[in-house]
Amino acid sequence: MEVADLEKHWLVSLQQGDRHVFADIYDFYWKRLLGIAYNLTKDKQTAEEIVQEVFVSLWNRREDVQINLLSQYLATAVKFASFKALQRARRHEQILNTAVVQPMFQQDQNTIDARFLQEYLHEVVETLPDRCKLVFQLSREEHFSNREIAAELQISEKAVEANITRALKVLRMQLRKVGFIFLFFI
Repeated sequence: MEVADLEKHWLVSLQQGDRHVFADIYDFYWKRLLGIAYNLTKDKQTAEEIVQEVFVSLWNRREDVQINLLSQYLATAVKFASFKALQRARRHEQILNTAVVQPMFQQDQNTIDARFLQEYLHEVVETLPDRCKLVFQLSREEHFSNREIAAELQISEKAVEANITRALKVLRMQLRKVGFIFLFFI
């Protein structure tokens, strides 16, 4: 049986709640997904946690999720979760560095406003659809080129551009809203 046919069989059985098929999927993809996560995070424990979270999510969403290619879905989910983990670690490190170097009472109002705005933008980005959010984060936070993003996610460069445009449109719209709020506090 070809892998594509096997995946179709697995998906049907998975949606019906077949735990044995889920175990087969886990056994079949676990090492590959761990490799992807480790290559991105460079930390075995974090990589294992990411793969575990992806499989838990797959099981919890098995009845609702629409999957065409299981291997591609799992790889993309692991990449996305890895990027989120890296982002959380980087943000945590920045907070610790800021707390040690600059106590809060020493920060001027501009720094506080900038931090608020940055946190607000991060919250807005988190509301974007998963693919749009991942493309935007790879572009703006990881500084990937459109071509690199397209290759990494196996989508066209036009799709990358469309997702970035969509994200920027949402951000501009939300910034207009928050801009009016800032005016009331000045």
